[in-house]
Parts: sequence; structure tokens; C-alpha cells
Amino acid sequence: MELPKIQIYNTLSRTKEEFKPLNAPHVGLYVCGPTVYGDPHLGHARPAITFDLLFRFLNEMGYKVRYVRNITDVGHLENDADEGEDKIGKKARLEDLEPMEVVQFYTNRYHRFMDNLNVLSPSIEPRASGHIIEQIEMVRTILDKGFGYEKNGSVYFDVEKYNKTYRYGKLSGRVLDDLMTNTRSLDGQSDKKNSFDFALWKKALPEHIMRWPSPWSDGFPGWHMECSAMSTKYLGEQFDIHGGGMDLMFPHHECEIAQNTAALGHESVHYWMHNNMLTINGQKMGKSLGNFITLEEMFTGNHPMLEKAYSPMTIRFFTLQAHYRSTLDFSNEALQAAEKGLQRMQKAYDSIRKIKPSTTSSLNVDELNTLCLEAMSDDINSPIAISVLFDWVRNINLLLDGKEQLTADDLQKLQQLFDLWMVKVLGLTGQMEEGTSTERLSGLVEILLNLRMDAKKNKNFAQSDKIRDELSKLGIVVMDKKDGFDWELE
Repeated sequence: MELPKIQIYNTLSRTKEEFKPLNAPHVGLYVCGPTVYGDPHLGHARPAITFDLLFRFLNEMGYKVRYVRNITDVGHLENDADEGEDKIGKKARLEDLEPMEVVQFYTNRYHRFMDNLNVLSPSIEPRASGHIIEQIEMVRTILDKGFGYEKNGSVYFDVEKYNKTYRYGKLSGRVLDDLMTNTRSLDGQSDKKNSFDFALWKKALPEHIMRWPSPWSDGFPGWHMECSAMSTKYLGEQFDIHGGGMDLMFPHHECEIAQNTAALGHESVHYWMHNNMLTINGQKMGKSLGNFITLEEMFTGNHPMLEKAYSPMTIRFFTLQAHYRSTLDFSNEALQAAEKGLQRMQKAYDSIRKIKPSTTSSLNVDELNTLCLEAMSDDINSPIAISVLFDWVRNINLLLDGKEQLTADDLQKLQQLFDLWMVKVLGLTGQMEEGTSTERLSGLVEILLNLRMDAKKNKNFAQSDKIRDELSKLGIVVMDKKDGFDWELE
């Protein structure tokens, strides 16, 4: 199978580049996963769906992808800082639990909601707490190379010294001179030489629950260290793609680059990919704004900002309707429009098997494959791929009406291409509200409409009208035709 040429946007170069894996067809993909101290929310959905789409597309195109998505279960302090409480430790203290009880509970919930969104499991899902030895060894190497310093049992990365040999800020565009100018002097209130230095290892305070022995102190690794250690352990000193949300570009990913370069003498990542932020009714999501919505609230409708519940497939479809590098704004209106669009696509997909084959074809089915491949090969452009599928939703309706024709072979190909692009690549299943499939819904509606046709034949017009009216109350519009009927969801 010939591998297609794919263009992806490399955040590091800020340009689209032809994707050239280090060891094609093998691809190493590392994505920053969740910090498991609370319920998964909408902010977790976008990167999960974005890189699931990339994972699916590369696999379907013949690449062999090792997808590593980490679980942060230690070392991520409040406000992404080097001081304060560990987010998981704080949750454990407040709820009188062991930290790993918190980790296991929220990891299980994260997995359940990812399953609901039809996000495939990664090839490897390492936890930070399971790789303390690797992190200690990387800290030791950075110290040996002269890019770190120890103070009172904690170890910090010397950004100023690193910047004399390499460039700190190349991913985010930050300039160290500006950081030095715009940050306050520490006035002896910290062990750091400079405020922009970051922790590689932190000495645990007496009240800190999660701690491990190290050459420097009983403590815990800095947040950035886990991804450097685990990505290179499972993907090698150099690998293809590192992904995550745009909010991680600085400081997290910038610090990863510095750590890897300091320890290994070279960068590890060839392509950086970042999904853009999401907003809710035009505002950034935040608890203080009252618009913080968990995935469970989204699926149940149990939030004051939601007019109704939205199915996982609606959330997935809505997310894929926007390019991953564009801002994604959630609103009831937009979600309801996405829900109707998804139902139209699913109904057309279910209707392909009802089309009667002809002796000739008036449509070129191969165009569906060509255009979807072009769209996805252009920086994973899912909105264009979806628009191509919707063009074929219209064609399917024309085929059902007998206004276009396809041979049996072309109908089989059409089914296979919808299976490929809609189901396998975009990951859109037939699942609707509360696990009801479009196939089941279609079957139930058509049983009722066939009963209605029988009633009309028997001149029982009262029964015929009642079935139509009751379906209308449920949002199902019935359209009578010469040779039968059609229907759609409002």
C-alpha cells in the first residue's frame, strides 16, 4: 500500500510541512493526557478527539503508529507553578483518601468518557508515578551536563545558562531577554536563581503526601519532567509527533524541549501539533465564570447553561466540524445544529443499503475517496472531509429518489467509502441519544410508516393521520411520495 503524502502544520516552524516519518511506515506519536484529579470536562474532549482523528487517519492510510498518551498522577502543582500543593494530593487530603485512590477513580472515569466519545485507546498509556526512576535519571543527566542546579534538596533547570548554548522559547516565540525584563526579582524568597527557572525535582514539604527517595531529597519530579522521560523511553530519543492543547505550548512543551536538548544534546520532536482552545458562548471555560461543563453534565444536560442533553457523538461531530487549529465555540444553538447535521448523515449512511442498483452509474463514487483524502492530507482538515460527505448525503437522497443511478459494484464501493471516512477515520458511529442507534430508529419509524400506508390503502385515513401527527410531535417529518414515503428529523 502506497503511503499518501500528508501535510501537517508544525508549530515549531509555524508552517505546513510534508510529513516525513523518521522510520516510515512506523510513526511515533506522543500526546499529553489528563491530570486525573477531577471529572473529565469539555477541555479534555478536544485534544482527545483531535489526536484520535490523527491516530485513526494515519493507521487507515497504512502507517504503523505507536501512540503514547500519558496520565499525570504526580507533580502537577496548582496553577502550573513550582510552588503550592499537588493537585492530586490536595484532592486526597480534602476527601481523606489515598492519592492513588483519587488517581484510579478519575482515570476510570476518563476512560469511560473517552469510550463514549469513541476515542480509541492509545498503544501505551504510562503514568508519571510509574516512571520515577527514569525521571530521576534524566534529572541527574541534566545536572551532569551543567544545565541544572541543586538548592536545599530541590533541583532547578538553569534557563539562562541553557539559552547561551541553545534557544529557550523557540516553540512559543518567547524571548528570554523579555522574560528577564518582565519578571520580578525573587528577593531571596525562592531557591531559584531566576523566576523563569523551573523545577526538575522538588523536595517534599512535611505535609506533602506523594514523595519518593532521590539523590537530592525525598520529593517528587517537576511536572514537565514526566513527558520528557516517558516520551523518549517509549518512542526513542527522536520521534515524529508531539501533540497537545495550545495552552501547553508554554511553559510545558517549551520546558520539554529544553530538558530533552540539555539531556540528549538534541531535540527529540520533529513535528509539534497543537489544537486551539475552546470557548463557551464566546468565553473561555472557567469555574469562576459558571461555564465549566463536565462531560457527564454535557451528556445528561444537568447544567444551567445547557438546554438539553447532547450525545457523545454530537460532541464528537461538533468538534470535528471545526479545524483543530481554529477556536471552537460551544453553544446550545451550535450543538443543536450539529445534532441535526449528524442525524442527516447517519440516516443517509443507513439508507445506502436501500438503494436499488442500476445497470449504469451516473455518479463517480471515486470522487468521494479522492476529495476526503485530499482534505485529510491537508493538515487533517476534518471540516472539508465532512462537507464532502454531506455532498454525498445529497447524492444518496437523489439515488433513493431514482434521480441518479449506481451499479451494484459502485453501491458496494459507496458503502465501503462511508465506512472508511465516516466511521473509521472520523469515528462517527450510529450512536445517538442515550445509546439509541439510527438503524433502530429508522426501523421503528419505517414500521409505523408501513402501518400508515396499510391504513391509507384500507381508507382508514383517521389512523393514517394519527400516525403522521404522533410522529410529528416527536420531531419526525413524514413526506408522502408516489411510490411510498420518506422522513427526516426536524
